[in-house]
Amino acid sequence: MQDLINSRNMQTQPLVSVVIATYNMGQYLAQAVESILNQTWKNLEVIVVDDGSTDDTEQVMQAYQANTRVYYLKTINQGQPKAKNTGINNTKGDYIAFCDADDFWEPFKLEVQLPLFNNPAVGVVYSEVSNIDEQNRRYVRPANEVRHSGQVTNQLMIENFVPFGTSVIRRACIERNGVFDEEFRMGIDWDLWLRYSLDWEFAYTPERTYVYRVWSGQMSTNYRGRYDFAIRILNKFVTKHKPQLNPRYVRKAWADMYISKGVVYARNEKRFWMPLQHILHGVLLDPFTTYGWKSLIKLCLGRC
Repeated sequence: MQDLINSRNMQTQPLVSVVIATYNMGQYLAQAVESILNQTWKNLEVIVVDDGSTDDTEQVMQAYQANTRVYYLKTINQGQPKAKNTGINNTKGDYIAFCDADDFWEPFKLEVQLPLFNNPAVGVVYSEVSNIDEQNRRYVRPANEVRHSGQVTNQLMIENFVPFGTSVIRRACIERNGVFDEEFRMGIDWDLWLRYSLDWEFAYTPERTYVYRVWSGQMSTNYRGRYDFAIRILNKFVTKHKPQLNPRYVRKAWADMYISKGVVYARNEKRFWMPLQHILHGVLLDPFTTYGWKSLIKLCLGRC
């Protein structure tokens, strides 16, 4: 009876393609794939792009050779944006979603998020996250970011508040606004959201549909690289789309960029003069920034 229900759902539900771009994540990959296959939303496909892994990823994926919903593509190591684009270029779905290989989905994820696409203006639906550590212990870390819905370009320029793995996007976004920019190695999701936000609304659900793993050695701890690419991404976006952007929010975005860079460098490297220059630069761009003045006082007191 359940098989009959699943078959009917697959005939009536839009197809969702889920891209997993993975590099040496064999220890976690099966958990990610299983979490997608176990969705209550049945009409889906999983595209696993193995970006030249040297661990047991290929052996892990052999377990799915007979599964008609799973596609395994092994490539030479090309880096994250090219691997993700390879996955996107092999999708057939009406909607496209992502899962990092060391994370996984809650079983109700698509059933919660897909109805929000009933509004044709919505191009991206995202959600809240929960966490898991290296020992598979679950916990919830309150978000530092304020989530936004609707027209979000102004807010997105200041902060990337969209947890990447929670996002589901309409295929038309890709057709109109493109895929990941392979010029960037980090912050590629922020660049994508900025471009999509010019033509599409974003929708947010507070349901925790995605489980983000926190473990040692994550690329996201590389704050130097993160800021270098963030500055390049914001500069490219502002330069290309200047007539469409609010100048006040552009100034606030640059101010926040320099202040937060100064704070992070001061906190991680215990430096003073370089962070001071960045924070002062930010305050000069936006003299009314409470964040900037508080950061300046904390830096002078040695409390960043």
